[in-house]
Amino acid sequence: MGVLAISLVRLLDVISFIIVIQCVLSWIPSIRMSKIYEALSIITDPIEEPIRQVQYRYVSLPIDFSPLIAILLIQLIQRLIFIIFW
Repeated sequence: MGVLAISLVRLLDVISFIIVIQCVLSWIPSIRMSKIYEALSIITDPIEEPIRQVQYRYVSLPIDFSPLIAILLIQLIQRLIFIIFW
């Protein structure tokens, strides 16, 4: 497998980890106003915002499932990379 494919898979791993960290930090109300949370939001919002828009258009639940869906999509992309470059 090429160096580019491995690097892309590792980058997607890092993004998934950042999404998980942001989800855990969102449970703590005082951290939501911190610079760390804002920095993580800058990274994850371009990924999660389109998912939120589709989710809220079709399902009106009070729970935001966009991080879970984003991680599942990232894993799907990683598997496609393995299939293509293997």
